[in-house]
Amino acid sequence: MVNNILSHQEIQHKIKRIAYQIYEANVFETEIIIAGIVGGGLNFAKKIQAVLNTITEAQITLCEVSMNKSNPLTTGVQTSIPEEEYTNKSVVLIDDVLNSGTTLIYGVHHFLRVPLKQLKTAVLVNRNHKKYPVKADFKGISLSTSLQEHVEVEFSPENDRVYLTE
Repeated sequence: MVNNILSHQEIQHKIKRIAYQIYEANVFETEIIIAGIVGGGLNFAKKIQAVLNTITEAQITLCEVSMNKSNPLTTGVQTSIPEEEYTNKSVVLIDDVLNSGTTLIYGVHHFLRVPLKQLKTAVLVNRNHKKYPVKADFKGISLSTSLQEHVEVEFSPENDRVYLTE
């Protein structure tokens, strides 16, 4: 069974709203690091970056964050830019779905190894059951779901969608 949660139009609205919230939290910054977790998080980050580029003159730097999502300890977390490029900067770590919190907490842990001006998190979908004490600062939608349900996010030109499967 498939239940549509967000349509393309609704997702575009949420991307724009989150981008404005990120801008408001960083209004005096000259550079903002947008760190997207490879997969849906990176796709979501690119969409947020595109909106931020239209509303602020700050430099918006995209950073790809990769890890083994099922076992982040095996390979650790890698970023596409070196630590020196985000040290003492404002970083927003982005993923598409906050599910158990594993991916986000390992990503947060990685960025906290260096001094930052600020670290925030953003997700399109926040599921309300987590294994770790991590929260999204910016979220598109919060869902109360069962452990048997699965949230799917699809990003494609003109047909982004979020749906729930069992």
